[in-house]
Amino acid sequence: MTGNLYRGQAGLPFSSSLRIYEPLEAFPPEQQRQLVAEGSKSGSRAAVENAELQASLGRITRSGGDPFPTGRTDLVRMTRVPTGRHAAEPDTEDHDAGRLLYCPSQLVIRAGLAANALMDGVHSPLADLLIPVSQRDKHQARIDRINAGEAAKRVHTRASTWGIPFSWFSLFNESDRKDVVESEGRILTVRVWTPLTEALDRARFAVAHLALAAPDLDMLDDLTQLTEWLELFHVQSMVELDYGAVADKVYPDESPMDVRLGIECLAEGDMTGAAAAYRRLASRWIPIRQLARAS
Repeated sequence: MTGNLYRGQAGLPFSSSLRIYEPLEAFPPEQQRQLVAEGSKSGSRAAVENAELQASLGRITRSGGDPFPTGRTDLVRMTRVPTGRHAAEPDTEDHDAGRLLYCPSQLVIRAGLAANALMDGVHSPLADLLIPVSQRDKHQARIDRINAGEAAKRVHTRASTWGIPFSWFSLFNESDRKDVVESEGRILTVRVWTPLTEALDRARFAVAHLALAAPDLDMLDDLTQLTEWLELFHVQSMVELDYGAVADKVYPDESPMDVRLGIECLAEGDMTGAAAAYRRLASRWIPIRQLARAS
């Protein structure tokens, strides 16, 4: 696959996403109509990514000091699971057959969650400068309108900047379907898919083993929350890990295998093997995370 998405992101944080794609019947009737309408005019996947990036840059530069999305429209990502093929092989190119799955961007709710995280985090002193109180109140009114309607309250996308949480890798296997998006010798992103049922089985396996072998590990809390999140969605959903621009720094990436081996080693009491798996992960991802503090 080729395309120009992320090409204009020089200087922006690396951003990666974990997304759930659900069948149409998983959504309320009114939202079904909106998804079909928005999906029909979204265009290619690259067009959706570029539209989202341009919209986000437009919000932070517009007058009035309101960085939040208005919710008048919402971008929709789609993928297909062709009939008669393994569910782990979504087809993003063949638009003539197969079952469509939808992932709404839900920018209004996600922007509110991101703002709350900023205000509650270590950078909270910056919140008043970046997000005026009047704009937070206005945005909360938008969220309240969504919550009062029929729109699904499940948040379909999780985002991470400057690296991918190790817990996300536990949902995937090295044999899962991957799409590598390239342009002019650069990897623009890598997307990995797996059926939700398989992702849940892998997450529960990891939680069970870590609970016994390493109950104080922070990753156990992350995996527990991740499992509870996956359980909110339709059983025929797909899970997508979108590396984003960080893919050019780390791909080919063996992180799913290293996470799996590390958990298995902990369960077997093999501390040497677990430490080796962590060292491989750390050597790959700590330099990426350090870029967040680079001047």
